[in-house]
Amino acid sequence: MSLLRIHPADNVAVDTETGHKQALTDIPSGANVIKYGFPIGHALCDIAAGEHVHTHNMATNLGDKPEYTYKGDKETAENKSAADQPKEVPITSVPPLPPMVLAFERANGDIGIRNDIWIINTVGCVNKLAETLSRRTGAFSFPHPYGCSQLGGDHKITQQILKGLVLHPNAGGILVLGLGCENNNLDEFKKVLGPVDESRVKFLNAQTAEDEVEEGVRLIRELQEQASLDQRVPVPVSKLKVGLKCGGSDGFSGITANPLIGHFSDWLCEMGGSTVLTEVPEMFGAEHLLMERCVSREVFDKTVRLINDFKDYFTEHGQVIYENPSPGNKAGGITTLEEKSLGCTQKGGNSPVTDVLTYGEMVTKSGLNLLNGPGNDMVAVTNLTAAGCHMILFSTGRGTPLGAPVPTVKVGTNSDISRRKKNWIDFDAGPMIDGADPTEEFIRFCLSVAEGAETVNEKNGYREIAIFKDGVIL
Repeated sequence: MSLLRIHPADNVAVDTETGHKQALTDIPSGANVIKYGFPIGHALCDIAAGEHVHTHNMATNLGDKPEYTYKGDKETAENKSAADQPKEVPITSVPPLPPMVLAFERANGDIGIRNDIWIINTVGCVNKLAETLSRRTGAFSFPHPYGCSQLGGDHKITQQILKGLVLHPNAGGILVLGLGCENNNLDEFKKVLGPVDESRVKFLNAQTAEDEVEEGVRLIRELQEQASLDQRVPVPVSKLKVGLKCGGSDGFSGITANPLIGHFSDWLCEMGGSTVLTEVPEMFGAEHLLMERCVSREVFDKTVRLINDFKDYFTEHGQVIYENPSPGNKAGGITTLEEKSLGCTQKGGNSPVTDVLTYGEMVTKSGLNLLNGPGNDMVAVTNLTAAGCHMILFSTGRGTPLGAPVPTVKVGTNSDISRRKKNWIDFDAGPMIDGADPTEEFIRFCLSVAEGAETVNEKNGYREIAIFKDGVIL
């Protein structure tokens, strides 16, 4: 058995075969368990050196909402002492990489890295009609159950998410498909959408069409003909917007795949591009590190609201705030939420936090953005897509076939899952356990995806959405 100590201050190390923790020293009952240089919980009993450390003998330190203090623009992660920071797998100097990629320019100045035709439903009642049109034409459809019988905030969130999909630059054309009697009918939805390029966005009301299938096919064929005129041209990489996500995490996530994604995020932000970190509950316990990197008091205050509002969401539903790691996470060696969060937030690298977004808001600022939303994989990738992300970098230690409407790059945290699930995993970060640095290779791989190389989810045809819901359905 080989053990990996991540930070000099750690009193536990990671078994490189299982991802589980082993005590490096005796840890008295009540004392902090240290990983990544930070407490990830406390010992429930005396733990002897060499003993397995997990749910049977340690628990979270997290409790009520803490007070957060803004420390000023200069108090950032970069100027805090190295001993206070979690240690990442060392990154070597990345050679100069292409400042341009080949992509599709859109009329509004945005770019798309795909030129798909999408069918976006205003309401779930037309899901099967959308699937029929998809089979007939090759356009992509994204079933969901909402758009009617929703009240208040839920109805607004549905409209905002669907708006983000309709306006997404990866789509060369969009058919907006409505039923006719729903709350989110086409007339109401058009008020939310605002002006659109009518050569790229078509509308179909199923109840008033004489033959909704033939009419839908006709409109999609028009969109396909228009999109066929588009060509990839060189554009700055600074126009790329990339989502950051993890799912099915394990004890290696914070050691390999998440830091690797963080290296990409830092590189893209340095090039003037944008990255987006979501999964708010998986910031709990590490949110102070993100707050220290906020570029202004305004962004800091928005981050505090982001965290506290989501904690209120838990308590308003009678749920424990800090019970987060899933059975799969625990089986993979993750014990507490702060352990998971300290690993998860490494996807955001070390770049300054430049903006905080809520459901349906589009990315407008370069740098690292934070996006409101739960950790649920399907909801999170939908939120990232609706925010305008061209692709999503998705780390996983347990494996998942899930794909978003946009290319979803699966990064395996260990070589075992990457070998066993080649039909799910795009890139193996496992060699980082032994000190390898695949940063340049990974960045080049992501740039190849931006220029059209298919991800596994695209090859499999796995593209799904799920819209966040909190309130009443009539």
